[in-house]
Amino acid sequence: MANPPKIFDTTLIARHLARRAPGTPNFVMDLVLGDLQDRLSTLIRDFPRALIIGPDADGLPRNGQSASAGFAYRRLAAFAGSDDLSDLPEGPFDLIVSLLHLQAVNDVPGYIARLRAILAPDGLLTIAALGGDTLTELREAFLAADSLVTGGASARVAPMIQVRDAGGLLQRAGLALPVADVETHIVRYPTPFALMAELKSLGAANPLADRPRRPATPTLLAAAANAYAERDADPDGRVRATLDIIWLSGWAPHENQQKPLKPGSATTRLGDVLKG
Repeated sequence: MANPPKIFDTTLIARHLARRAPGTPNFVMDLVLGDLQDRLSTLIRDFPRALIIGPDADGLPRNGQSASAGFAYRRLAAFAGSDDLSDLPEGPFDLIVSLLHLQAVNDVPGYIARLRAILAPDGLLTIAALGGDTLTELREAFLAADSLVTGGASARVAPMIQVRDAGGLLQRAGLALPVADVETHIVRYPTPFALMAELKSLGAANPLADRPRRPATPTLLAAAANAYAERDADPDGRVRATLDIIWLSGWAPHENQQKPLKPGSATTRLGDVLKG
């Protein structure tokens, strides 16, 4: 089988993460962790063996809480080894959570399949990744700036997973009851440069393998900032940035799970219901 194309330079991502100052605030991870707890708190289920994966293992929670019981996580750093986590710990796990990793994985189907392989029967896989229209304002600003300054276009913002494609990834991995949804957040910054600085501080600078090898010039950055402000500034001068967090979840098949009804098995006619 041919290797998947290398879209992301995960060695570079690991290097950027290692350069972050200790204790650097990460509001994106904070949003995701809050949403994760809300989702788990609705599940009447015990998770005695739970694994959580994220870019900063030390910043991941040690414990979680479902509607029925607390549990401890085994924490695993994303981007510390291979980008697809071919060196996963031995399972099985009743719960696997992957946070802010999938959006920079080169072999997405293979990654999900490897997580599926260490799920216990009736175990839950939950994934949160940046996708959809995330940073679309920044992407468009750089496209406009490149066209103005260099007369061409360069890849400066990574491509994003679309929620319409996400459910199929879970089904392809053999997961039951797949669900995909998106949480959209609009974040505002004093200037486009403030957004760029925050991305750099989070280790989220351009991760593309096919990125321009020369750093962006001051002229290009200024042109991008002007294009950004013209397109996406509010009346108070602050600029908007879109964050779409795509959530995927699916269960390892088990005989006790709810199954869809077979076609033709309904016992009540739609016409009778509408007459009521």
